[in-house]
Amino acid sequence: MLALLTRTAVRSAGVARRHLTKYTKSHEWVKIDKGVGTIGITDYAQSSLGDVVYVEVPEVGAEVTPEEPVGVVESVKSTSDIFSPLTGTIVDANKEVVGNTKLINKAAETDGWLFKVKFSSEAELDELLSAAEYKKHIADGGDH
Repeated sequence: MLALLTRTAVRSAGVARRHLTKYTKSHEWVKIDKGVGTIGITDYAQSSLGDVVYVEVPEVGAEVTPEEPVGVVESVKSTSDIFSPLTGTIVDANKEVVGNTKLINKAAETDGWLFKVKFSSEAELDELLSAAEYKKHIADGGDH
């Protein structure tokens, strides 16, 4: 019976890990679903930027790492590089948001997503912030 409970708990933890949202200190979010991370900027980031007027997303097939910028979000206030929190390959880019930048201001953490990455290392997820940790990061000033 204990072995069955342990296997069930491990399977449940795996399912939970495949469907979670994590955050970066540079205000990107990533929603994990079956080895693919959907990435965008947080509501806090879009609010800080103001009205978004230009978005550049990476090309499908591009290889990305957390150290290199992969896109740009420009607002009436400033321009910010966008980073992928995960190493991997771009499998989709939200072209709708490029043509309708207001989506980022209206729905930054849903319809305003920027790109999707098939990631190569689940270990990178452990380096990202939980929702509670990100909320604390913002409360502490929200700097990188």
